[in-house]
Amino acid sequence: MANDRAALARYVVERYAAGASLMRLAEDTGRSFGHVRRLLLDAGVTLRPRGGSRPRTT
Repeated sequence: MANDRAALARYVVERYAAGASLMRLAEDTGRSFGHVRRLLLDAGVTLRPRGGSRPRTT
């Protein structure tokens, strides 16, 4: 079971680093938002600010 969690953690860390949102990862893995968030935090990932990317204004 620990191997499953470790494999899932590696997967979400990789996808999150590539730009996937927490909501997208939760949908793709069939896990809750909170579970995905906890996996990322336990892996030492610094979460992006809420709201996604926004265009820069000058």
